[in-house]
Amino acid sequence: MSKVIFMAKGVPDVQGELPYVDWQPGQALVDTRQRPLRDLRISVTDRCNFRCTYCMPREVFDTDYPFMPHSSLLSFEEITRVARVAVGLGVQKIRLTGGEPLLRKDIEKLVAMLAQLKTPEGKPLELTLTTNGTLLRKKARALKDAGLKRVTVSLDALDPTLFERMSDSQVSVDTVLDGIEAAADVGLAPVKVNMVVRKGLNDDQIMPMVRHFRHSGHILRFIEYMDVGSTNGWDLSEVLTGREMLDRIGAEFPLAPVQADYVGEVAERWRYLDGAGEIGVITSVSHPFCGDCSRARMSPEGKLFLCLFADQGYDLRTLVRSGGSDAELAGHIAGIWTGRADRYSEVRGKAGTTRAKIEMSYIGG
Repeated sequence: MSKVIFMAKGVPDVQGELPYVDWQPGQALVDTRQRPLRDLRISVTDRCNFRCTYCMPREVFDTDYPFMPHSSLLSFEEITRVARVAVGLGVQKIRLTGGEPLLRKDIEKLVAMLAQLKTPEGKPLELTLTTNGTLLRKKARALKDAGLKRVTVSLDALDPTLFERMSDSQVSVDTVLDGIEAAADVGLAPVKVNMVVRKGLNDDQIMPMVRHFRHSGHILRFIEYMDVGSTNGWDLSEVLTGREMLDRIGAEFPLAPVQADYVGEVAERWRYLDGAGEIGVITSVSHPFCGDCSRARMSPEGKLFLCLFADQGYDLRTLVRSGGSDAELAGHIAGIWTGRADRYSEVRGKAGTTRAKIEMSYIGG
């Protein structure tokens, strides 16, 4: 086994052996808590055209910030190779993230390459992408034609002034709304719209968002403000719980729970009793879902992370670029996953959980 470095951005390098197990096709792959690997989230760039305060605050990610040079990023061929091996290990869903993934030049070419992958049973992957929506009007058709199934769009406010303040950009909220409709028009639907809620900042936008997206066919999802990374100044007092959100919404538009589509689904699903559609609530802080988490994340330069709140990653790029075979790559990914015990949200705030965490802009949400 080769000596490699595994690290998180902003965390000192740690030397060690990349874990390895002699994994054979057809074997069940589960971690130490019996969680399978089903979902791979691939960040294709650490750059973004927004500076959202909870993700990439401008005082940190300024003009002098050392973003990765293109040569450090995995190529589309390298990403596809890792993804193909991961699919052989059980991955059924791939989500492209960033940064802002649509800033990666010719991203639709990567989508087309990934869309060719199939599970060992011959089923196509669920291939999705998360975006801030600013480039969707330009890219939606090409993404759909390349094989993308669906998009998720981040939108934290409808009020134009508040939207520009939260995104710290000169982009109009109408640009994002137009992108959402462009995605739906080409068949990237249903569009999921993610709103990160911060008490005292944008929680007054919950009901305007609800009223706007009811009857739209899109699925609005509310996300509790999380302590991702180490630069957003997270404070528990700014967390509005999922229960509080549901109480506000239900007081005007009665709701009923909807059964999850699959084990490990992130959002709790609720439908409007009047048939106007459904919403989701993601409750990592108040109601952790670590027990069913089947997600791994790969950074733009090929480090594999086992949790959104991880403090270290495992360097796959060195193995890929040093001539390692697919079997070796599979053995190392399997070795990493079988040793996984992550459950940060379950132990948040307890002794020993305070640490420097990777930034969300680096590995996606």
